[in-house]
Amino acid sequence: MTTITATRPPSAAVEPATDRVQPRPGWLQALATLARRRLSLTARTPRELIVPVTTPVLFAVIIAPALADTLGRSAGGIDYMTFVAVSTIGLLVPISCLTSGLGVLVDRISGARPDLLAAPIPRPLIVAGNLVVALLLSGLQLAALLTASVLRGAEFDLRLTGVAWFVAAALGFAIAMYAVAETLANRMPTQEEYIGALPVVAIVPWFLGGSLFPISAMPAGLTAVAKVVPLTHVLALLRYGLVDRKGTGLHDIWGMSNPTTMAALSMGVVVVFALALTAVSIRTFNKAAVK
Repeated sequence: MTTITATRPPSAAVEPATDRVQPRPGWLQALATLARRRLSLTARTPRELIVPVTTPVLFAVIIAPALADTLGRSAGGIDYMTFVAVSTIGLLVPISCLTSGLGVLVDRISGARPDLLAAPIPRPLIVAGNLVVALLLSGLQLAALLTASVLRGAEFDLRLTGVAWFVAAALGFAIAMYAVAETLANRMPTQEEYIGALPVVAIVPWFLGGSLFPISAMPAGLTAVAKVVPLTHVLALLRYGLVDRKGTGLHDIWGMSNPTTMAALSMGVVVVFALALTAVSIRTFNKAAVK
């Protein structure tokens, strides 16, 4: 008998088995990708940018001047139309952020979020990507509101320190309101329930926060309530930054004489508010992701 031994050609040599792990993208790259995805879903048409800003702009350029002519020319020593134009930010930002949150709800119910959750990225980055887009859209709409207000006759005192207070307060407020939107988007089972919650979140605090008149003009009980509403601190800071260099609105809250100290205290309230709600939104997102 002849024994035949089969030999494997060199080209067929088997390489040692190794697990090739694809490198994970850096968190900045992942954040940019997530933000681009959310932006493409949220602002696919000009209508989705224009509609949320329509009501606040109309309020600032039509209703505010009418109220100024009817009720008087000043509120707390500030031109009334300018007073209400700044107050409208307290309505615009929640509506804009809640509109962004509605897209997150749709993505959770019928979109591609299950596939997104399988990506090799930290889940909080998904929330952060959504937040970046919400801030961008809110900023664009805020710029449109202020421009329309100036064209209508509002008078702003643009100083570097004042603008810094204004930007910090607006940014903190937008972060907090998007955190509310993200939380609701991950808790509400349907779009109808989400939309039903919008008036409670966006409109009720606006009337308590000294939007149409100083909080000192309200009954004592409502004034006490208004002092603990975060929006009251936001609006006082926004006015301090652009129109109220004496800090009249801040004085109505804190009763102190130093505007800078009062502004720092109110800014602390806004920062705590934003951080706490952001932590809640991330925790809610993580719970919803495993269901």
